[in-house]
Amino acid sequence: MEHASPSFWNIFQKKHKVIHCEAGGPPEIEIRDLTVAYPRNTVISELTCHFNVPSLWAIVGPNGGGKSTLLRTLLGLQKPTTGKVIFRGFCPCDVAYLAQQNQLDRRFPLTVGDTIAMGLFREVGIFRRYTKEQRGKMQAALEQVGLASFAKTPLQALSGGQFQRVLFARLILQDAPVIFLDEPFTGVDTRTIADLIKLVHVWVQEKRLVIAVLHDTALVNEHFPNTLLLARQFYREGATEKVLTKTNIESMIETSQAWEAMIGEGPHG
Repeated sequence: MEHASPSFWNIFQKKHKVIHCEAGGPPEIEIRDLTVAYPRNTVISELTCHFNVPSLWAIVGPNGGGKSTLLRTLLGLQKPTTGKVIFRGFCPCDVAYLAQQNQLDRRFPLTVGDTIAMGLFREVGIFRRYTKEQRGKMQAALEQVGLASFAKTPLQALSGGQFQRVLFARLILQDAPVIFLDEPFTGVDTRTIADLIKLVHVWVQEKRLVIAVLHDTALVNEHFPNTLLLARQFYREGATEKVLTKTNIESMIETSQAWEAMIGEGPHG
């Protein structure tokens, strides 16, 4: 696993005043009193939690509850209002991020091989040719996700599950210490989910931090030992069996409904 150079850390800190990168200490992400707001509403309010490396986390909550916004904020893609985020031992430049499928465009005339090769960008750059070793890495990544013979297949010819396997192969090649997954199993067949969950557990065994935004609480209960339950100003974090309780889920729903009612009564309903 490679880390960004110190120059990346310095440039990032100058641009993002709330996000800080510290080289020392055990690797982790610490969030203190983080608030993120759009012009008409607050999406995340005074969130405090931390994610240790290695570990496996699910972020669960209602639609519009701030789950995807949190990932984007940690990456510096969404500007927070107040609070502090500390990356220890790495910085956001070291995070591999898989966005939701509906944010990805498959109309470009790319093959599976073209797509996964992007995972080697930091190693290869724009104009350098791939070495025999790098091509071997790409083939090994395809084999790991069950697509050994798909390198020349156009993206448009893939099913939803196959496309998600391609994106996970790209993550393998990125070889990042931290991986963010935004709804990685939505619209994906059961067999693919099972295969990709196994890969997620392999990543954690390799001492990585994996954080996934999910809606399927049964999947979370079975496979994710840690959970952040998030609904704007409401949150609970910790061991999944202590977080996904009936009481917490009812409180989350009440909070979400109260917020929706408040927005609905406003002038812009």
